[in-house]
Amino acid sequence: MKIGVVVSEYNWDITTMMLARAEEHAKFLGVQIERKITVPGVFDIPLGVKTLLSENDIDGVVTLGAVIKGETDHDQIVMNNAARKIADLSLEFNKPVALGISGPGETRIQAMERIEKGRDAVESVVKMLRVLKSVKK
Repeated sequence: MKIGVVVSEYNWDITTMMLARAEEHAKFLGVQIERKITVPGVFDIPLGVKTLLSENDIDGVVTLGAVIKGETDHDQIVMNNAARKIADLSLEFNKPVALGISGPGETRIQAMERIEKGRDAVESVVKMLRVLKSVKK
């Protein structure tokens, strides 16, 4: 299995820890992270996902980000649109894409407590790849 990772630079102190968890877990599972793309923010993740899904040697994609609550409801807009488009791309390309993005509505402290979402996202993609492989037999 070869997977890609799209990680948001926004809240980089958090997302780098999520990425480290994802890389460690991929290695533990014997899965190769073929490509990593860093994008400015969570709203930009779908374009990175589409780029990776277009590549024949990428079986699935992990998304990593943290959407923290600000003074407005902007976090809701960012997360809802990113999640919707990520799901659409998974269906369009018939490849699993894991939503390893924490939020919306979370504080910075809550986001720090959720860095294991990086590991969980890798686990999700690998499980889904196994399911799809067994169905195709």
